[in-house]
Amino acid sequence: MEGRRLRRFDRPSPRSSFLPVTTSTAANDATKATVSCCYCDFKIHFLNQPLFRFGRTHAAFFRLWFSIGVGFALSLVFSVLFILVWGIFYGRDSNNTAFFFLFGFSPSVSIGDAAYVIISSLIAVSVHEFGHAVAAASEGIQVEYIAVFIAILFPGALVALNNDLLQALPRFTVLRVYCAGIWHNAACCAVCGLALFLMPVILLPFYTHGEGPMVLDVPSTSPLSGYLSTGDVIVSLDGIHIHNEHDWMEMASFLDRRTLKTSNHTDFTGLTVPNGRKGYCVPNSIIEESEKFQSVDNQYRCPDELTAFVTLECSDTSTPRNVMSEVGQSNKRESNHCLNAKDIVKLNKCGDGWMTTVTNQSNCICAKQESCLSPDLIVGLVWVEITYSRPSPECLQLGRDSISDSSGADFVKHDCGGTFVFVGDVITMAQSVQLTAYRPRWTHGFSAYLPNIIEKGLMCVFHISLTLALLNSLPVYFLDGQSILEVTVCYITSLSPRKRQKVLQVCLLGGTLISILAFVRMFFLILW
Repeated sequence: MEGRRLRRFDRPSPRSSFLPVTTSTAANDATKATVSCCYCDFKIHFLNQPLFRFGRTHAAFFRLWFSIGVGFALSLVFSVLFILVWGIFYGRDSNNTAFFFLFGFSPSVSIGDAAYVIISSLIAVSVHEFGHAVAAASEGIQVEYIAVFIAILFPGALVALNNDLLQALPRFTVLRVYCAGIWHNAACCAVCGLALFLMPVILLPFYTHGEGPMVLDVPSTSPLSGYLSTGDVIVSLDGIHIHNEHDWMEMASFLDRRTLKTSNHTDFTGLTVPNGRKGYCVPNSIIEESEKFQSVDNQYRCPDELTAFVTLECSDTSTPRNVMSEVGQSNKRESNHCLNAKDIVKLNKCGDGWMTTVTNQSNCICAKQESCLSPDLIVGLVWVEITYSRPSPECLQLGRDSISDSSGADFVKHDCGGTFVFVGDVITMAQSVQLTAYRPRWTHGFSAYLPNIIEKGLMCVFHISLTLALLNSLPVYFLDGQSILEVTVCYITSLSPRKRQKVLQVCLLGGTLISILAFVRMFFLILW
């Protein structure tokens, strides 16, 4: 929360302000604290002179800079008010994501992110107050003090300015001072966005980027625990090369949607019989030695550590596969085999369910002494091959070559990783590991986490700075929007001062009510 300015334009007395003010002797103290039942603050005075000298030295530049900010802030005031009204009357669940992003809020902030939020808030508030202080200094107004406060349960900050000097200035000059905080927060967002965009170039001497996401953490609760470890590099998902975390999540989402789309038929055991099956060319000799289904409670299952595979018949891939009739159930049972998935994934692929498989009219692309077998899965489960490598130059090169080599034999031979199969909810699997697109060129200690820390910090500063700018743009009591609206109303010369005051109060009351309704609705959406 950013605090209200203590001295307002066109106010009767600086001592009637909502928040406490300093006495004439307090300005000589470097710091001073005020504590009361519902309010406490910490006032800083030693920055007054440095800020004043800095603003006066570059006064010409800052006047131009903050004049641009006036136009931006006024546009933002009306835009935010329109968005709030639109959110109340026309917002729907499909627009919630855009609404949350616009205001910088996220309903999924965890306790572990508290440090990012606190530090980012300090940065965003400091940038905001620095804008007010420098804008005032460029106009020759001395900052009385800077205060950090807690009013009831809400933290905030403010700069105290001399009200008499403000009233003596032209209205547009006063508007520059009041709009400076919002303008600086917008500039902070732009800097953070540019830094995020240029991060791969800035870190290029120390990190590679986009050559495969590296695993930072695999929690013990993750379904990939025991398969992946910190420092492993994801090479491909179902044979498709993965460059970064975005590719990882996008591919997982695609496979999940594809499985839901194709898993529209079931056989007599309740297993899926979809179009677009993933298969492996299994030698007939292995099939003859395979275990058969075991009947348990009138259900056919494979023994432990073995996976059920069904024979894919040669057919036109464009023709849907019909559900088997009761007469053909005995033949279906005979086409099922229980095999070790670890051995099967090393074989050549067949079927039309693979992303990298190209077939013409038939899905039978195996040799004469081989049969195309496909894993039989329960509805909703996804069969995914994950190829990974170890972080060494030799292993990284093998990882690139593994895209065309599904067996992963070189990985195993050089102890560089390999290929394993995950069966289950692919979205939960993808979200259960922490990845980074940046890989250190040399050591792999704390430096491996540094890009993610910087990236997350910049994103947090961006969102909180955006939130601060938007909140202070609201035409509500006790925020910058009140001061901006107060000065803007003074430009309506056709009204008497008394009528202008009434118009101001109506606008502030309406803006406050609309803002309360909008945010109450937003929090209800978060909770429910």
